Amino acid sequence: MNTNFGYVALMGEPNVGKSTLLNRLVGTKLAIVTHKAQTTRTNLIGIQNREGTQIAFVDTPGIFNPKTKLDQAMVKSAWGSIKYADIISLMVQPKSGKLEENEGIIKRLKQLEKDQAKIILIVNKIDLVNPSELLKLVDVFSNRMDFAKVFLISAKKGDGIEDLIKWYSDNLPKGPWLFPPDQISSQSVQSLACDITREKLLLRLHQEIPYNLGVETDQWKEMKNNEVRIDQNIVVARDGHKAMVIGASGSCIKQVGIEARKDISKLLGQKVHLFLRVTVRKKWMDDEKRLREMGLGQP
Repeated sequence: MNTNFGYVALMGEPNVGKSTLLNRLVGTKLAIVTHKAQTTRTNLIGIQNREGTQIAFVDTPGIFNPKTKLDQAMVKSAWGSIKYADIISLMVQPKSGKLEENEGIIKRLKQLEKDQAKIILIVNKIDLVNPSELLKLVDVFSNRMDFAKVFLISAKKGDGIEDLIKWYSDNLPKGPWLFPPDQISSQSVQSLACDITREKLLLRLHQEIPYNLGVETDQWKEMKNNEVRIDQNIVVARDGHKAMVIGASGSCIKQVGIEARKDISKLLGQKVHLFLRVTVRKKWMDDEKRLREMGLGQP
């Protein structure tokens, strides 16, 4: 049987819906989703198999002006995905998808060699504005760059997704599948579990704290009766942040643990015993060794 395989990079500013789209495309929740910008920190590959075609979707960190070494590594990781992408999807949304805010991205995409990758425009969250505004937005971007195709979608509601998947399938090169048919992600379950806990923290914490915390695995131990013990370390940059993560009488970290354990158990199909602790590690976002452990930066 003839097979097709290719990489599809999902790129754009923070909070345009790339992670929501990835989850919709692969049919399961792989990428964490919050209303906060910079939720995605590393490239996450989600895999979909359909009628002889295997698509490796790459959810990338949002592209923004970096301040810390973590920021720089995130943006570098996003741009690194285009080196092997067969299709690059620039995602924008009507509420904030202004041309000037995406000008830097477009300039860099226009520098790619003509045959390196097909570049399409995806306008997400179309349910939030009227059709005339959508058409104006499409005209503005289309006049700036010659996109191979333009799609109007709602990743949250699923509108336009089937047409998008079909176009991807029809435009990927012929070749053998790179991943086993039953694999849905390139990311380890340990990494996915850490992301789940970080998602619960992001949804509960406010102001600058979410951007100054990380989650790492201390221990992962398979137990009897298809159960697993997971010890995770929540890393924050300040003593004051540690107190807020823990909450009054441990209320915040307890609720985070309950919610994370439920989702991790669903991901693994196992009963999970989750134990969380909080560590202060000042300036960890500028720690190159830590960034490499997260899959960012140079080895």
